[in-house]
Amino acid sequence: MVAGTKEYVGAIDQGTTSTRFVIFNNKGERMSSCQLEHKQYFPKPGWVEHDPMEIIDRTNDAIKGALDSAGIKPESLAAIGITNQRETSVIWNKNTGKPYYNAVVWQDTRTDALCKELAVDGNMDCFRHKVGLPLTTYFSGPKLKWLLDKTPGLRDAADSGDAIFGTIDTWLVWWLTGGPGKGVHVTDVTNASRTMLMNIESLQWSDEMLKVMDIPEQVLPEIRSSSEVYGHTVADGVFGMEIPVSGILGDQQAALFGQTCFEVGEAKNTYGTGCFLLKNTGEKIVHSKSGLLTTVGYKVGDSPAVYALEGSIAMAGSLVQWFKDNMGMISKASEISDLAGKVKDSGGIYFVPAFSGLFAPHWRSDARGLIIGLTHYITKDHIARAVLEATAFQAKEIFEAMEKDSGIELKSLKVDGGMVASELLMQFQADILGLPVIRPAMPETTVLGATYAAGLAVGFWKSYDELHANWSEDKRWESTMDTDKRAKLYKGWKKAVERSYSWMDE
Repeated sequence: MVAGTKEYVGAIDQGTTSTRFVIFNNKGERMSSCQLEHKQYFPKPGWVEHDPMEIIDRTNDAIKGALDSAGIKPESLAAIGITNQRETSVIWNKNTGKPYYNAVVWQDTRTDALCKELAVDGNMDCFRHKVGLPLTTYFSGPKLKWLLDKTPGLRDAADSGDAIFGTIDTWLVWWLTGGPGKGVHVTDVTNASRTMLMNIESLQWSDEMLKVMDIPEQVLPEIRSSSEVYGHTVADGVFGMEIPVSGILGDQQAALFGQTCFEVGEAKNTYGTGCFLLKNTGEKIVHSKSGLLTTVGYKVGDSPAVYALEGSIAMAGSLVQWFKDNMGMISKASEISDLAGKVKDSGGIYFVPAFSGLFAPHWRSDARGLIIGLTHYITKDHIARAVLEATAFQAKEIFEAMEKDSGIELKSLKVDGGMVASELLMQFQADILGLPVIRPAMPETTVLGATYAAGLAVGFWKSYDELHANWSEDKRWESTMDTDKRAKLYKGWKKAVERSYSWMDE
C-alpha cells in the first residue's frame, strides 16, 4: 500500500444491540470489521432505552478495533458512512454534549396513549398524506414530544436553543465532527422520513406536524441528502485526522442501496430481529392503502429523491430467539433449521408471532401470538418448522400489499440478514411467493449501502454502474410448490392471523 493512498471506505453500522465499524475496498469486499454490543435498558414494561454515551464509546472502540485488526491507517480511508437504527431518539445539550435522557429506542411503546390522543377523530392514518406514516409508537416524533413533555426543564432548554435532537445518525455525526462547539447537526432524508415530522413531498420539516406535536423547529437537525459531504472528522477525534463524513442512510434503506435496488420495482427483504421488506417506487410517492409505510429510499446529492414502500414485521429472528431461550428446544438459533428439516411440513399448524401486536399490513395492537391447529400428531419438529414458516408467510402478506399499492409486479426478491443462512426458510419463501429468492455474495448489505453512499459523494465510486458490477449472486432458490398447495397454505395462514385479533381489550 502506498502511504496516503485512499484505498478504502469505512462505515459505522449502529444497530439496536451492537455497533460495528466495517472497512471495504473499491470492489465492495470487506477488509476488516469490529463489532461491540451495548446494554439494553427496560425501566418499565414496554420501555426500551440505550445509553447514548455508551454508544459513542462503543463506536470509537469499534473503529479502533477494525483499523488495528487489519493494520489499516486512517489516512487510507476516503470517506466515512453511517447507517443506524432509525427511529431511536436522543436529545442532548449542544454546549456539553450531555444527553438529557437515555435514547428512547424504536421498539419502545411508551407513546401509545399519546399517539391515540394525537389521532384526529380516532383516525391513526390522519397524517399519512403528509408524512407517509400512520400514528404509532414506532416513529421518533411522538418520542421527542414525550421527552419534551415529561423531562423536567427540557422544554425550557429547547426554547433557549441549548437542547438539540436527533436520531442516532445525527448523534454520531455531531460527535465525529467535533461535538460541543464544532459538531455538525444534520440528518438525511431517510431518517427524517421516519420522524412523522418531515413533509414527504418537500423533504423539509412540516410546520403543521411541528405544531401538532408542539415541537420547536430549532431543536431539529438540518435535513440533507443521503450522499454528500456533511463535515469532516477532527484531528483530536478517534481517527486523529480529517476524513469526510459523507453518507447517511437508515438501516433498511441502506440495505436497499447495498443490494443495488436502483430500478423501479426492485425489492429486498432483510431477515433480522424483525423483517423489513422495501420496494423501490422511483421518484413517485405511493401512498399505501394496504397498511404499508411510504418512506424515502435514498437521495444522492442533488438528484431527486427515490421513494420506497416498506413493510415491517415485528418478529422474525427474535421469534427464533424466543424459541431457543423460552422454550429451550434448541441450544443455539442455527439449530432450528435442522429440527424443522426432520419433517416435510408443519403438520397443519400455524404460528402467528403477534407477541406485541401485528405490524404491516395489519397494524393490530390488540393481536397476540398463537399456535393453532394442534393435534396429537404434532411434535417439536413441526413447531420449529412453523416458527420459520411464520416469517415467510408474513413476507408474503407484505409482498401482496406492495403489488396492490404500486401496481408493479415483482419478479424476484433479494434477501439479506442473519436468517438467510437457513436454506429451509429461503426455499419455503420462494415456494410461498412463487418467485425466485436471491442471496448476494456479500451479505453485509446494510453497512455496504452506507459505504456506497459515502464513497459516491467523494468520487471513490463514480456511478451506480460500478456498484452494480460489485454485486454478485451467491445462491438462488426457485419455487417448486404447485399453485393449489401455495393457495391452500396461505389461506390457512390468513385464517390463523384473524384468530389472533382482538385478544387484548382496549
